[in-house]
Amino acid sequence: MLTEEKNKQAKTSKGEWNPQSWLQYPIKQLPEYPDQEELEKAYKKLSSLPPLITSWEIEALKDKLAEASAGKRFMIQGGDCAEKFEDCEPGKIVNMLKVLLQTSFILIHEMGVPVVRIGRMAGQYAKPRSSNWVEVDGEKMMNYRGDLINSIEADKEARRPDPNRLIQGYNSAGLTLNFLRALADEGFADLHHPEYWELDFMKQNRYYKEYKAMVQSINKAIQFVESISPTNYPMLQNIKMYTSHEALNLYYDSAQTRQVPRREGYYNLTSHMVWLGHRTRDLDGAHVEYLRGIRNPIGIKMGPGLDHEEAIRIIETLNPTREAGKIVLITRFGQDKVADELPDLIKAVEREGLEVVWSCDPMHGNTFKTDEEIKTRNFEDILSEIKKTFEIHRAQNTYLGGVHLELTGDNVTECVGGAQGLNEDGLKHNYETYCDPRLNYKQSLEMAFLIAQEWKLSYG
Repeated sequence: MLTEEKNKQAKTSKGEWNPQSWLQYPIKQLPEYPDQEELEKAYKKLSSLPPLITSWEIEALKDKLAEASAGKRFMIQGGDCAEKFEDCEPGKIVNMLKVLLQTSFILIHEMGVPVVRIGRMAGQYAKPRSSNWVEVDGEKMMNYRGDLINSIEADKEARRPDPNRLIQGYNSAGLTLNFLRALADEGFADLHHPEYWELDFMKQNRYYKEYKAMVQSINKAIQFVESISPTNYPMLQNIKMYTSHEALNLYYDSAQTRQVPRREGYYNLTSHMVWLGHRTRDLDGAHVEYLRGIRNPIGIKMGPGLDHEEAIRIIETLNPTREAGKIVLITRFGQDKVADELPDLIKAVEREGLEVVWSCDPMHGNTFKTDEEIKTRNFEDILSEIKKTFEIHRAQNTYLGGVHLELTGDNVTECVGGAQGLNEDGLKHNYETYCDPRLNYKQSLEMAFLIAQEWKLSYG
């Protein structure tokens, strides 16, 4: 089936889209699977499995993102740089949900607008890399590209792309989604019980008193509402969580892309939202070809050296009908370059009258290595890009509708700085990530307070 689609390349025009038409285009960041027969078998199996999410959820998210593009809502998108299959276990999932809930709770309280929560989870198993190959102890082998493609184990055979990981990724995503829904629907996010949200080390954070005051304020508001009305408010007991991942391994995404009854078009039913990466943003490439045919909201990472005309063409290709809530522009210039590059991008998009959700990814443009070759990010650099991005949007009279953060609910030591004063010497204490460094729990909550302050300066 996949081989047949590749062989159609000379016969099929670009205008004819289907979930596999991307196979006819050059693809980046996805190595060749050595066993094509195993790939065909895994793809067929994945195509036959039930969807992980529904089209109703996707359309509901688009409606919320349309509100964000109109300045009526704020989006927080956060989670792991690259999820690991081994982290599909209760403690990790609970901690991630807690940090996403609490950061959104801070934003809602401080900003006074609804917040849409989108996790980088239940599918973020693949990562782009700057090099296909790496040398370990003198042996050349494929680079690790995420659990969906190969193994982190430094072994030549383990690094070969394994199509069976597509099924393992689906299973891990399904288990994660199931647990997330159970937690969100059955009281874990109940605003009557905010004490459920607290991790022990929050008490050591310098913002703990403010956090506790907010919890008390929410409790008083709930008690007041319930004292004057006999009505039950379900939204006080449950919270809606959406998921997202980079649409990098197109075998995984296209296998679960299908039409649904009573709706037009195709939906990627592995995730509510997917995004186009900075390294795969080619107009004539496989990733743009795939993404132009799905109904999901689509994020587009936009970084240094971006050609504005090309950016406009990508947006129009992925959203030819100019549907509100469809496109999230995730800017990731780095704090040194954002002031030079973002204003002209905003002007270009505004000039064309394109309705998008502007989001700031302050993580990927601010990565560096220490003298000991440990990859890290500085809290102050991250905050600096956020501040500058708010300032630029304020000057352009546009609305920054979201942030995109790599974070975790675990007490890791991967990013330096923040109120707790983590320095480079402390990075080795609990450095867990396989790819890029994440804000830890305390740094995430502190960042949420500071984001809210910047939002209030701009729009409050």
